[in-house]
Amino acid sequence: MGSLFRPKMPPLPPVQPAPPPPPSEVSQEEKDAIAAEQRKMERKRKGRKSTILTGPLGVEEEAETENKTLLGS
Repeated sequence: MGSLFRPKMPPLPPVQPAPPPPPSEVSQEEKDAIAAEQRKMERKRKGRKSTILTGPLGVEEEAETENKTLLGS
């Protein structure tokens, strides 16, 4: 009874193959620009790495448990 109220599905169109990728000829200027951009990104990564004070196991230094107070005790 379900096919009585449901219209028939039209046939699917044929699948076309994907077009070939364009040739990947990169000029020397473009190669230099890409290399400069990658060096800049690496430099930024190194700058951020130095701000991380913990290792994969957490803080590796001993904690300061004794602090001097204003009264010197």
